[in-house]
Amino acid sequence: MKKIEFSKEEKAEIVSRIRAYFGRELDPIGALPAEFLLDFFAEEIGPYFYNRGLRDAQAALSTRMEHLAEDIHLLEREHKF
Repeated sequence: MKKIEFSKEEKAEIVSRIRAYFGRELDPIGALPAEFLLDFFAEEIGPYFYNRGLRDAQAALSTRMEHLAEDIHLLEREHKF
């Protein structure tokens, strides 16, 4: 699997959210520890979320394909022998 990477802007936003969470719920955390925490989550926990997203996408696509097959069936015309 390809490594999960974020743009500078995304990383800054996520780090800001991590710091805000720690400030509210735990002890305040600096930007560098928050960035390390983000890297840890992306590397160690990110694949679980990524794989879940793939399974959800596959299930949604499968449902859409079933509906498409039904719609195609409805377009069939009777034929006379």
